[in-house]
Amino acid sequence: MRRPVALRLLAALATAAVGIAVGGTLSTPQASAAAGTATGYATQNGGTTGGAGGQTVRASTGTAIHAALCGRASSSTPITIEVTGTINHGNTSKVSGSSCNTADGVIELKQISNVTIIGVGSGAIFDQLGIHIRDSSNIIIQNVTVRNVKKSGSPTSNGGDAIGMESTVRNVWVDHVTLEASGGESEGYDGLFDMKDNTQYVTLSYSILRNSGRGGLIGSSESDLSNGFITFHHNLYENIDSRTPLLRGGIAHIYNNHYVSLHESGINSRAGARAKVENNYFRNSKDVLGTFYTNERGYWQVSGNTFDNVTWSSAGSENYPAGPNPTSNTTVSIPYAYRLDGASCVPDVVRQTAGANTGLRVSDGSCSPQTPPPTTAAPTTAPPTTAPPTTPPPTSGTNLSLGAGADGSSKASGTSYGNVRDGDISTYWSPAGSTGSISIKWGSATRVSRVVIREPSGTQGSIGSWQLVNHDTGAVLASGSGAGAITFTATALSKITFRITSSSGAPRVGEFETYAS
Repeated sequence: MRRPVALRLLAALATAAVGIAVGGTLSTPQASAAAGTATGYATQNGGTTGGAGGQTVRASTGTAIHAALCGRASSSTPITIEVTGTINHGNTSKVSGSSCNTADGVIELKQISNVTIIGVGSGAIFDQLGIHIRDSSNIIIQNVTVRNVKKSGSPTSNGGDAIGMESTVRNVWVDHVTLEASGGESEGYDGLFDMKDNTQYVTLSYSILRNSGRGGLIGSSESDLSNGFITFHHNLYENIDSRTPLLRGGIAHIYNNHYVSLHESGINSRAGARAKVENNYFRNSKDVLGTFYTNERGYWQVSGNTFDNVTWSSAGSENYPAGPNPTSNTTVSIPYAYRLDGASCVPDVVRQTAGANTGLRVSDGSCSPQTPPPTTAAPTTAPPTTAPPTTPPPTSGTNLSLGAGADGSSKASGTSYGNVRDGDISTYWSPAGSTGSISIKWGSATRVSRVVIREPSGTQGSIGSWQLVNHDTGAVLASGSGAGAITFTATALSKITFRITSSSGAPRVGEFETYAS
């Protein structure tokens, strides 16, 4: 019989590399501002910039973090919170204010946007205290350690999740963090990195997840299929039982990760989920990819992976391993640019870059880690509506088109109105001719002041002149030519129409994004 996670943890601690002491930190270059820029799916849906351009404050307690959030002019005022020291139950309490919704015993990021939390100095450790993101958008968490968060026993926090997201969360970038437990569910722990109830456009990069029964999930049940567009890259999963991740529905891009000692299963794609799994290194593990513990099958596209001493179980009811010779059973189109390290150098690259207090080093795609410069520039001001850029700039806030309705004047064969509001740039709407209209609509009046029109890769420049129309009144909100960002006076409406009046070839709209600001 396999030993429980707690016993395996003792063995792992005896053989792990530098910095293994729980909560230990290394003497490394300190971060003083968010470094680098978001990657993966966090770059989509308008991008993830966190608190860029806002005030920077320093906090050494959880209460101070909450106070910084509550002290803003509004719940969307950008802010960067630099965190140092150990944050725990003893120094974390609820703070009230009109720009926050905090709670005791957890770092509560609820109903807010445009926030960066970054560890500085000799390190920031959230000890037995989880980070909870709910009904929020445009959040960056960087260079922190979150350890030993419990759902049972004492003290408890965040349902046992180190970082948990739920209920209409958009655009989160978690980077260079260390998430760890000291056992599995029987020892009181749950997931290290969980997403559920309509969480989308998230990237986990250059991070360590270790010594836990569960790595993390995307979707809390077979009926929670509203999550997706998640990227995992350059992470270390070590001494984990399962869920690296568990993916229910949705799309995940999983590349250049190092998996060591996965005891039961690894990437568990199920309930129609699709995962692109490329150039990862799996070592000393079991059933690292497949559909497990259900008959609701998922899918995967695989390439360039290395399987080093990986064992595979036999297929059977509720057990569908991809190995011993994994092959693709779907294709996944990735809408953003990225550079792949070769799988053979992934263990070394991840060793040098992943986790908190590693100098925020990243890989340049040639197996050569480097330290990025700090990101200090404020977001650029939106250009005039008469001449939007071909490539839209990052847009903070929630894309109101997701979950809305869509219709239009006509559609070419093989295209759909709904493709402009699905968050997938590779799907699109095209009119039956060279001109036509596409609309986003809601059940009640919705305030909109910004639109982003995105064309699928390889078709940029096909859209010519256009008008943006308030369909309720017929008023023209803006006009111009070419795809890109469009700003106009904030207007409450139930339907907004993008009318293409000329084009070069067959115009295509991959995404019709709408924002309140």
